[in-house]
Amino acid sequence: MSRVQANLLLIVIALIWGSAFVAQAQGMADVGPMLFTGVRFLIGAAVVAPLAWREWKQLAREDRAPKVADARHIGGLGLLMLMGAALQQIGIISTSVTNAGFLTALYVPLVPVLSWLWLRHLPHWSVWPGALACLVGAFLLSGAHELKIGTGDLWVIASAVPWAVHVLFIGRVADRLAAPFLVACGQFLVCGSLALIWSLFMEPVSLKGLMAAAGPIAYTGILSVGVAFTAQVVAQRYAHAADAAIILSSETLFAAVFGYLLMGDRLNTAGFAGCALILGSLLLIQLLPLFKIGRLRTASNLDHPV
Repeated sequence: MSRVQANLLLIVIALIWGSAFVAQAQGMADVGPMLFTGVRFLIGAAVVAPLAWREWKQLAREDRAPKVADARHIGGLGLLMLMGAALQQIGIISTSVTNAGFLTALYVPLVPVLSWLWLRHLPHWSVWPGALACLVGAFLLSGAHELKIGTGDLWVIASAVPWAVHVLFIGRVADRLAAPFLVACGQFLVCGSLALIWSLFMEPVSLKGLMAAAGPIAYTGILSVGVAFTAQVVAQRYAHAADAAIILSSETLFAAVFGYLLMGDRLNTAGFAGCALILGSLLLIQLLPLFKIGRLRTASNLDHPV
């Protein structure tokens, strides 16, 4: 898969995730956040399970079956996913779809910083102003500039840390195993199982509530988790973690669109400014590196004429 193909796939993922914010908000009317999270991630695991099983058999035939250390890495990804999804889901209860979508983008400026500190990967210079633009855009949208930030907003902001670490390491784990579906299924199982156990002790659980929320749970479980998160594992094998974070932040724009169309969310002037900043950062981080590559190729052709 080329870089361009990986980036296009990441945009499709962002579209699915943006639309899923509406389903996540609707599902909270009937079930608790951890029950919703647990069931949808287990559905996602079931969607990916046949592909994961095929990869497992292939690895076994090649004498490359996952080892204990690999299982720990997948479990760690599942724990990060649980923390990010749980904090986000709790926050959605008391904030708007649009705010939840944009505030989730706060993980974006954390990814290049962590990548530089932990992995010594120095990203293209455009990542830094792009990440800052995302941060400022989220700040404007949340209403923090008017001192109106709510409890739900704070929960979503807290989810940025585990999401950033997850984005940073998922591509490395999948690439090391060369088994993206196995990694995806494993992390879904860990996240879903722990969230479901949590809900059994901390939330009211009823078949009636689950049936009422069946539509949102199925949509987010099949598409948001089973399809989009799995595609993320595949795409991030070929995309830089910082670049991927910027592209995936476009889910905030899609969340705003779906929130406007389906939930009645409306943006003020500051909100529109935040959207523009995030969109500008997406274009910046994608176009400037391509211009550099184009200049290098042009120079190479001049040095080595046919």
